[in-house]
Amino acid sequence: MYNQKTLATFKSPKNYGEIKNPDGLGIVGNVTCGDVMWLYLKIAKNKAGEDFIKDIKFKTFGCVAAIATSSVITELAKNKTLGEALKLNKQDIIEYLGGLPELKHHCSILAIDALAEASYDYFKKTNQPISAELEEIHQKNERSVCAIENRLQEFSKAKKDHDQK
Repeated sequence: MYNQKTLATFKSPKNYGEIKNPDGLGIVGNVTCGDVMWLYLKIAKNKAGEDFIKDIKFKTFGCVAAIATSSVITELAKNKTLGEALKLNKQDIIEYLGGLPELKHHCSILAIDALAEASYDYFKKTNQPISAELEEIHQKNERSVCAIENRLQEFSKAKKDHDQK
């Protein structure tokens, strides 16, 4: 079962919404459970000239844990430099929530992946170097999104075939 903090975060998530013309957009999903997250970044420069997350928002189609972890990643990453934010991990999210059922730990990974993907998008748009680790995460996310798109096409075709009978 979910603890009170996770349920409260789910019921009143922080930073829910969309940023028009985001500097970085991460779209990730989990083909097994069907959760999909969109994470939007607005980047600015701090006094040291480093890129930092000025604003961050999310939209999530998913369960209690998916929505709660999406909210938490925005709270943990906001106002951090991209380098600091990319050091966040699933355990940071799980601890912030005071725990998650083991079966729902994948939601925290999805939230981390959404941040990585949005950062990747920003680095790509601004012609900045992309680390091998971030490139690897991006490739994994691309495979997941393709798998979800394929499943949706299969579903649509099956429904269409059924409806024509």
